[in-house]
Amino acid sequence: MSAMADFQQDGADTGTLRFTGDLSLAKIGNLPDRLEAIDAASVKHVDLSGVDRIDTIGAWVVHRFAARNDATIDGLDANDQALFDQVVASDQPLAAKPAKVSAVSRVLGEIGDAVVLSGKTMLGLLGFLGATTVAFGSVIRHPQRFRFNAVVQRFEVVGVAALGIVGLMSFLIGMVIAQQGAVQLRQFGAEVFTINLVGRLTIRELGLLMTAIMVAGRSGSAFAAQLGTMKLTEEIDAMRTIGVSPMEALVLPRVLAAIVMMPLLGFYASVIAIIGGGLLCWVQLGIPPVTFIARIREVVPITDLYISLIKAPVFGAIIAIAGCFQGMQVESDAEQVGLRTTSAVVQGIFLVIVLDAFFAVFFTWLGWD
Repeated sequence: MSAMADFQQDGADTGTLRFTGDLSLAKIGNLPDRLEAIDAASVKHVDLSGVDRIDTIGAWVVHRFAARNDATIDGLDANDQALFDQVVASDQPLAAKPAKVSAVSRVLGEIGDAVVLSGKTMLGLLGFLGATTVAFGSVIRHPQRFRFNAVVQRFEVVGVAALGIVGLMSFLIGMVIAQQGAVQLRQFGAEVFTINLVGRLTIRELGLLMTAIMVAGRSGSAFAAQLGTMKLTEEIDAMRTIGVSPMEALVLPRVLAAIVMMPLLGFYASVIAIIGGGLLCWVQLGIPPVTFIARIREVVPITDLYISLIKAPVFGAIIAIAGCFQGMQVESDAEQVGLRTTSAVVQGIFLVIVLDAFFAVFFTWLGWD
């Protein structure tokens, strides 16, 4: 059993204070009060070689005493010295209030943080795209590892289950485009050109774009939440342990389903939007359906449909990869699932709009006006 903490002061000419016993909370006793009673100025050196044991309380008492007159301390072995150094390092003044930062500095700091985060996220997305491509190549080389049932199940989730909401949204958008277009064109006596507006705008742009936004909100968020929950419950780690690749088993079926279903959903949305616009033109402008369809065939070039079908798989891949990437980034707690799901939707919609702007310029440059 170790002795109580104690100290012995050498002669005043040597200025050395030697500690002995157990410098821990249980054995320290009234040592702090006794140290307060001696003249710290006469102590220039503290010797801890006779100490049996020391904890953070004992280290703090010794450090506080030695700091009064800048006395040197030695005599500890490597482990106790590491503990003592940690205690000394923690002896820092703590500001009662955070330092005041000007509004300009705070705004610039937030902008800088956002730029750095955006850069890291973009690099992460590119890396995740590369990993998905590698997984796809691996499945092509080993077809027996392709999970057909999982892909078909994702077809239902991404495509079939979305038909109702996408159809309703597209129908209403077609009616809104026709109604607003007719109101503006009536000023020039050109209501008949409402058909041109409905046909070209829905097939070339809005039909697919609104569908992509809806898929990002439905499927992109679902992908992030599902994978995030699996990451949180360590199911993904368990899959790696038994030799199953999460990229092949979880990510690839979702990405393939989104790529395949987006062209079909985009075409479906465009057709429903044209039906909605045609119905309003029939009711409000008196244009019969036969005339409406004939006019659509005249004014909408086939290149508009080509453009929509080319963009659709790219939009589907971006939405699925953004959702899966954010889901795989979940680390610590359930709050991360919600934050990553929100990020997946925002990133998916943002990237879709950016790519849509790029495609608009690119196809115009090709002459597909």
